[in-house]
Amino acid sequence: MDRQMLKQLASWLDPYRVTDGSKFRLARIDPADTAGLKSESKRQASQRLADGVRWLAAEQDKLYAQDRRSLLLVFQAMDAAGKDGTIKHVMSGVNPQGCQVVAFKQPSSEDLDHDWMWRCWKHLPERGRIGIFNRSYYEEVLVVRVHRAILEAQKLPSGAVTKKIFRERLRDIARFEDYLHRNGTTVLKFYLHVSKDEQKKRFLERLDEPEKNWKFSAGDVKERAHWDDYMAAYEDAIRATATKDSPWFVVPADNKWFTRLIVAGAIVEALEKMDLAYPVITPAQRAELAGAREALLAG
Repeated sequence: MDRQMLKQLASWLDPYRVTDGSKFRLARIDPADTAGLKSESKRQASQRLADGVRWLAAEQDKLYAQDRRSLLLVFQAMDAAGKDGTIKHVMSGVNPQGCQVVAFKQPSSEDLDHDWMWRCWKHLPERGRIGIFNRSYYEEVLVVRVHRAILEAQKLPSGAVTKKIFRERLRDIARFEDYLHRNGTTVLKFYLHVSKDEQKKRFLERLDEPEKNWKFSAGDVKERAHWDDYMAAYEDAIRATATKDSPWFVVPADNKWFTRLIVAGAIVEALEKMDLAYPVITPAQRAELAGAREALLAG
């Protein structure tokens, strides 16, 4: 990717990039924003997304070959914000051998026999890989905060559940992500910011279209009653854990084509900053390759 394209890419990403949460306010991000790109630009946006997917595939190939760094992509959102579709479209060109997707739902009995971060530790990407968390350890300061009764099932020791428990967990998360960064794993966090009206529209589509019925859950509607609580929890989580090394991207999600473009751009930018390259072949290795060529030709 040339410098001009990187500069343009940064100009699109910057309004949604949060590296210092002290002044962040979720209400300042419009879920319907498209950074000045009009709906009639969807075809052009699709082409740009295709370009981004190709760049992503090329960089991922170097990441895998270099085998020294890794990338963790964390996706959080309210239901129907488009996490699954975004992951599907943005990662469509990536070699599956170098990418793993993990969807975190309700913890199992085994998960509950460990600390709340344990089930995510197990699935961190290896060096050279891209790991994708569809929901993540952030659920512990989001849904658990909104539904505090969940804490009762976590087998926490006496005195562990205090008024400061979520503040403490956010601090743990920030330190955890700093630890990952210092050990070669870049963490990018995406909150797909859908509006309540757009969520309602998408829920109705799931009800009206038979092929989408399977996506609908009555529990999703019940969660809408806690919308304001979730918005407060997301804002606090982003404010407490956004850093330069592990930024949040609060991505407008009312227009899926724009959401996918921004997510792809952020991933490509992060990989470009890693200065990835294929391993350099040493003179001894080059001589060995030459010998192998001669042996093949002789056979």
